Amino acid sequence: MANPGGGTVCNGSLHNHKKQSNGSQSRNCTKNGIVKEAQQNGKLHVYDKRIVESFEEAPLHVMVFTYMGYGIGTLFGYLRDFLRNWGIEKCNAAVERDEQKDFVPLYQDFENFYKRNLYMRIRDNWNRPICSAPGPRFDMMERVSDDYNWTFRFTGRIIKDVINMGSYNFLGLAAKDNEYLMTVKDVLEKYGPGVASTRHEMGTLDKHKELEDLVAKFLGVEAAMVFGMGFATNSMNIPALVGKGCLILSDELNHTSVVLGARLSGATIRTFKHNNIQNLEKLLRDAVIYGQPRTHRAWKKILILVEGIYSMEGSIVHLPQIIALKKKYKAYLYIDEAHSIGSLGPTGRGVTEFFGIDPGEVDVYMGTFTKSFGAAGGYLAGRKDLVDYLRAYSHSAVYATSMSPPIAEQIIRSMKLIMGLDGTTKGLQRVQQLAKNTRYFRQRLREMGFIIYGNENSSIVPLLLYMPGKVAAFARHLLEKKIGVVVVGFPATPLAEARARFCVSAAHTREMLDTVLEALDEMGDLLQLKYSRHRKSVHPKLYNETSFELKD
Repeated sequence: MANPGGGTVCNGSLHNHKKQSNGSQSRNCTKNGIVKEAQQNGKLHVYDKRIVESFEEAPLHVMVFTYMGYGIGTLFGYLRDFLRNWGIEKCNAAVERDEQKDFVPLYQDFENFYKRNLYMRIRDNWNRPICSAPGPRFDMMERVSDDYNWTFRFTGRIIKDVINMGSYNFLGLAAKDNEYLMTVKDVLEKYGPGVASTRHEMGTLDKHKELEDLVAKFLGVEAAMVFGMGFATNSMNIPALVGKGCLILSDELNHTSVVLGARLSGATIRTFKHNNIQNLEKLLRDAVIYGQPRTHRAWKKILILVEGIYSMEGSIVHLPQIIALKKKYKAYLYIDEAHSIGSLGPTGRGVTEFFGIDPGEVDVYMGTFTKSFGAAGGYLAGRKDLVDYLRAYSHSAVYATSMSPPIAEQIIRSMKLIMGLDGTTKGLQRVQQLAKNTRYFRQRLREMGFIIYGNENSSIVPLLLYMPGKVAAFARHLLEKKIGVVVVGFPATPLAEARARFCVSAAHTREMLDTVLEALDEMGDLLQLKYSRHRKSVHPKLYNETSFELKD
């Protein structure tokens, strides 16, 4: 579809822009020196400083040995399946009943091959039972397996004072603190532990209204709505915003809750390469030019789905460029700030504050209270008419039980602490301490020679392990040193990019971080994990195409 008039074709409609005279110039320099907007020659451009992110590729021999490891494991898996089928080896996995042998498999036998033969070998590194508050240190219940990780039994021994490098307790607000928990205790005594009703019926309390007003004030938007479950905030509300005849453009690394919500909506879904602005613009341009498949009608809505901080990569969304594209093509922007709210920005207000962007530039804010706020649940925020619409059409509001009152109070007291409404600067100090700890931890890991992913300001720090055997050895050896880490592998990551994911907290002292770093240095030498050659990665990076025209 040609546009001879020089306007922008947006969602099937033509929009013309009034241009200022060549003599007029205006500049807007934002915080952190990240984004600069300048109006020159009648066009508004976005200029960016280099966003410091690292996605270094592994040496060739590491990738070869990684794939060889999976290949050998697969061959032995087929051998063990053969032995199980003939009764030579005991089968501990769920199997079909003899009476249902002609049925379609209920347990998806082939799809469970990886779990049955590879995951079970290292299963002891996940689902470890914790028996204390998830502070900078926690206590863990010791367990052992007598049948190669098919089942576990507890020994009765407690592993004390394990350094916690895996919980999303970014600001340390999930730790047990009798002084701060007094208000939570009071609310528990007044309201009880639950609501026993939905928001549409008898489940809206004054605490919910207080929390929603506070969230809106914290984010700098008109209104907000809270939900009892963070995962459902995405999966149950995206279908309320888009449906058949709409187009979703989703970052390929979006969280499962976002992916599920997009699929449940019935909208057409197209993914763009992670943080790849050129790829996103191509999809937007094609969507505008060609419209819907077969009919070529204009899309009812185009919704861009991104995250603030990506939980497996530690990267930060390139928000200024995406906002420029959203304005150019008149699409809507939905941002999941589950990991960035509270942990990013000078005062913890998330990715918009980090880039110095007006909160009104984003159409839909989503976030959770499970990370920085040490509680549970999630929120959606934005314009008042959007929130009013969600109150009527959100599946969570209609069918899900309301947030527990003590949980709401925990979020309120945490948010007031961050905002300084408690009369102190303790919240701001925690945000600043988190930033210091993050930079220190990342810098030391790079100096040691590890390959780490993500943005230098992200408190999620993925350390690449690659080989499946080293994943298990890494977690087991660190636990012996009383360091608790989260290791992640396929299918949560690409097959050859297994990793350890560290979560830095403001509650970590320099002594704790040095203890962890010393152990990692030793482990890197023992397992030969220091793969870094400081070579540029083949991963998508920020392109130089920055001449996105914006509407006044």
